[in-house]
Amino acid sequence: MAEASVFELAVVGAGPAGLSAAVAAAERGLMVALVDAAAQTGGQYWRHPDEQHLSAFSRPESTGHHHWTHYRDLRARLRRAVDGGRLVHLAARHVWRIDRIDSLLVLRTTPASDVERAGAGVPEADSRDVRAERVVLATGAYDRQLPVPGWTLPGVMAAGGVQALLKANQVAAGRRAVVAGTGPFLLSVAAGLADAGVEVVAVCDANALSRWAATPLRAIQEPGKLWEGLGYAATFLKRRIPLRTRSVVTSMTGSGRVSQVTIARVDAQGRIRQGTERVVEADLVALGWGFTPQLELAVGLGARTRVDVDSSLVAVADADQRSTSPGVYLAGEVTGIGGAVQSCAEGELAALTAAVDAGRADDARRRARLRRRIARGRRFAVGMHRASPVPAEWPTWLSPDTTVCRCEEVDAAAVRTTVTALAADDPRDVRVTARPGMGLCQGRVCGFSLSCLVSAEVGRPAEPTDLEPLVKRPLAVPLTVAHLAALADRKD
Repeated sequence: MAEASVFELAVVGAGPAGLSAAVAAAERGLMVALVDAAAQTGGQYWRHPDEQHLSAFSRPESTGHHHWTHYRDLRARLRRAVDGGRLVHLAARHVWRIDRIDSLLVLRTTPASDVERAGAGVPEADSRDVRAERVVLATGAYDRQLPVPGWTLPGVMAAGGVQALLKANQVAAGRRAVVAGTGPFLLSVAAGLADAGVEVVAVCDANALSRWAATPLRAIQEPGKLWEGLGYAATFLKRRIPLRTRSVVTSMTGSGRVSQVTIARVDAQGRIRQGTERVVEADLVALGWGFTPQLELAVGLGARTRVDVDSSLVAVADADQRSTSPGVYLAGEVTGIGGAVQSCAEGELAALTAAVDAGRADDARRRARLRRRIARGRRFAVGMHRASPVPAEWPTWLSPDTTVCRCEEVDAAAVRTTVTALAADDPRDVRVTARPGMGLCQGRVCGFSLSCLVSAEVGRPAEPTDLEPLVKRPLAVPLTVAHLAALADRKD
């Protein structure tokens, strides 16, 4: 099938939310474009080995995945939609900007990395626009990091990065590991490492498990999560993995690579209990403090935002996944971190809503069921965030020379001095003065921690107006000058 000149719906992202949206929309009769940066579907959650070379891997493609049967069903439905001419899958493509031109949304795309481009069969210099009447943004999230002394050493990684290596490449990033941060994701990473033969010497959660007791009704909203937890508990017992609650990694040292990790006990606010420090040897530290929604495209289109329970900036969607920007629907982590099951439900609901708005027949009962499912997942997510907050006193762990922004090499002292001596009173002021978040990653790594440090200094929580400048980027991904120059010859 030749590509449509104008699609009825474009979906950005092929993780749980985007894949569900694309399939549901195509099955409702819409002409759909699915655009994703990876060469194969699945997103971060269902990241898996190269389907074209599975014989090169020692373990099955589904190693370490939950809900794999559901993913395989979605993948099969996607292929049927592509074969049936209702859907075009543009793999290995970044969407670097979305513009409104007349009544259409124009997705500016560019090829992703050379490896992904080759795997998806994308021509070397290929660059194109995707025109659509409506768009579902299912752009997912990335690891949220907090700086601590030594976190820039080789061998110190984001927990999500450690798991990605295991899932996609079946590679363990070290031999002796400490997994630290907060939240249930730590258990998944530690169990995966242990099953891969890594010695996990400690799993440190900054919060106490008893915090779940404060919201027992929220905890039972997702029975499947409880079963997953029991599976992790069995792995911990089998592998003799020590779980240390109200414990954090306060520093890491090593020559050329991390080799020693200092662990300490903390109180409920995250203040270090003096005298509880101890040092363990490890060549891998996986740090996980939750996830931050990827909002560049949503904010660029003018979607309203809010600060969620976990202090992350998220985009606002109504009960049917419509954003405040006309023709733009939101699904998955972009509306708040809630997990894959909820993301799938949001993606399907966004697609059904878009189909109704495009004049297709409504399935009111199905949409009502999805709304109830999403509400239940949201109740669980709120309980999870309340049970696993970033400790309020984590800034006290930092030494003055602790790097906050790796790209621009800005330390904690520079951030604090900018607030106290130069009267910068919000993250944007600090950013333009001391330059944290102005480097290659554009604040994706340091943005959250920067906002927390500024809030601690000025004595007030961050508001959407404080955080939006940290995610508002005219170019959503790095782009070559050649691609920008090519726009000069266009009439649109």
